Amino acid sequence: MEWLSQYPALKSAHMALAGASVGLFTARGLGVQWRAAWPLRAGVRRASVLIDSLLLAAGGALWAMLGLSLAHAPWLLVKLALIVAYIVLGSFALKRARTPRGRGLAFAGALACVLAIVATALTHDVLGPLAPLRAAGWAP
Repeated sequence: MEWLSQYPALKSAHMALAGASVGLFTARGLGVQWRAAWPLRAGVRRASVLIDSLLLAAGGALWAMLGLSLAHAPWLLVKLALIVAYIVLGSFALKRARTPRGRGLAFAGALACVLAIVATALTHDVLGPLAPLRAAGWAP
């Protein structure tokens, strides 16, 4: 159980890495929208991969540490699905979309996923950002 004492530090690292990841993605996405070359340079891409890999490792360690089951924590399944959507949309936002409009729409969609991921993580509710509606009696 001593490893559980590392939880606060690991959670802080996870949140800091998430902030760094989203910050770098946002900067790169805006750079792509402004047709700058730097967002796709190798060093920037490598930094993004490093941050995202550390973020994934920290998230996996937290999951293992808490012993959460997707069957008993459905909010986590929603969060994981949103992360996959964020990755796909982010890929289109930065490079894969064929038009500037497509990249812009994918960028907006990826940022919407980020907001939903954060809300889902904070509320531990499958409704994520819509969870307050349940408290107001507007959702099941």
